[in-house]
Amino acid sequence: MLRIGLTGGIGSGKTTVARIFETLGIPVYYADDAAKRLMNQDPALRTALIETFGPLCYKEGVLDRSYLASLVFEDESKREQLNQLVHPATIADANEWLSKQQAPYALREAALLFESGAAEGLDYVIGVSAPAALRLQRVMQRDQLSEAAVKKRMATQLQDAIKLKLCDFVIVNDERVALLPQVLDLHEKLTALAAQPMPH
Repeated sequence: MLRIGLTGGIGSGKTTVARIFETLGIPVYYADDAAKRLMNQDPALRTALIETFGPLCYKEGVLDRSYLASLVFEDESKREQLNQLVHPATIADANEWLSKQQAPYALREAALLFESGAAEGLDYVIGVSAPAALRLQRVMQRDQLSEAAVKKRMATQLQDAIKLKLCDFVIVNDERVALLPQVLDLHEKLTALAAQPMPH
């Protein structure tokens, strides 16, 4: 089975692309959802978060995401600390999940695929590309955030131009080029690649 990464900047439409792959019967691991689950359910991670960011991280035993976000978005060193705790736990969880999948290939969707080191051990990476102005507009609408807040989040991610150069395949999600034919075409390619014997 091939292990495929799926990445793209905030607002590029990674999740939309991932959902299309899911309708084709391809299992998808959503790193963000997994991180939220692990931060609530993984005892070692919970302990580390409380030790690093204080007991206010959890309200009645549940992660207080807005409190944690308020700490890390303004402070790069705190954001680094958070990533150093959460990324390894999520990567280990993803690898365990991938080892159980039966499909010709499985996707691992993550915004910070390269930044977190999660791209290591993957066979191919798909990048989802969209113009910055469109991404900005999408995130402002989706998350009800100001332009300045979205731009700040965009600045914490690897530049699209660099990220897309690191990808093996690129899907354009600019609302001009039809998305479905691109995904179907790539699905055929990946299914064919998965059917080839692996080089030893």
